[in-house]
Amino acid sequence: MIDTKNSAAVRSDSAPAAPELEVVPLRNYGRWIAAAVSLTALAGLIGSLAKNDNLHWDVVGDYLFADLIFDGLGTTLWLTAAAMALGLGLGTLIAVMRLSSSPVLHGIAGAFVWVFRGTPLLVQIIFWGYAAALYKYVKIGIPFTDVTFFQTETNNLLTPAIAALLALGLNEAAYASEIVRAGIQSVDPGQAEAAHSLGMRPALTMRRIVLPQAMRVIIPPMGNETINMLKMTALVSVISAHDLMSNIQDVYAQNYQVIPMLVVASLWYLALVTVLSVPQAWLERRYGRGAARAQGPAPLRRMLGGAAALLGAKNKEDR
Repeated sequence: MIDTKNSAAVRSDSAPAAPELEVVPLRNYGRWIAAAVSLTALAGLIGSLAKNDNLHWDVVGDYLFADLIFDGLGTTLWLTAAAMALGLGLGTLIAVMRLSSSPVLHGIAGAFVWVFRGTPLLVQIIFWGYAAALYKYVKIGIPFTDVTFFQTETNNLLTPAIAALLALGLNEAAYASEIVRAGIQSVDPGQAEAAHSLGMRPALTMRRIVLPQAMRVIIPPMGNETINMLKMTALVSVISAHDLMSNIQDVYAQNYQVIPMLVVASLWYLALVTVLSVPQAWLERRYGRGAARAQGPAPLRRMLGGAAALLGAKNKEDR
């Protein structure tokens, strides 16, 4: 009789062990070559700008942290915040009106979006800035009668800052309404029907059920609109709203250093946009959780991870 148990043990002891498979990461040499070429070109560009005497870096350094610049930055920041608040609040109302079954509300909202989205923002800023040429006085009263409750000159009411806020806020409301409308329509209609079956009114359903779920679609483009609004505030310089770009123009109109002052403005806008990009990326990752295609790590983290993987592979080969 053959002892199969012992023979199997002998075979298993005499058989050579299977070699362990070494996992080798994919080497994307083309990407690293392209990155090296890009970094070399960027370094050459920075070097040429640093050695260019026409930029007058001493002028840039003198005005980069000047009080006049900080005054303009304050106006730019509050215009951005106020215009986005006005645009988001009014845009949400316009979006709900466009989704209403009432033809009157739908028509008014559609006309609003058609006008303010169909005309250039620069034209709207100039229009609000020079509204006194159309209406010398702003009156509130009973139409077609001489009864007037309130009257003031348009120039006293529509200061450059208020005109800039109205132009930026109303223009943003037209775009924000479309973003909010897309977010509302992305929610399953069954959610609203279930809320209505529980006795919730349409306004409460919109506020408690639909809008919180629509935030996944609304938040990322709204972050992009905020960054775009920060840059669009530079257009209000045409009506001397004393923002960052207005103050920059006042300076180079006196010292004729146009390029250095534009460099100052560009550096500050880049810094502000970079700061705003951080919460935007965080909000996109937060509200994108559970989506079919989740957003990966930040680009800097991916680059550092790729570099670490490449160094690890090279160290293994050296051993």
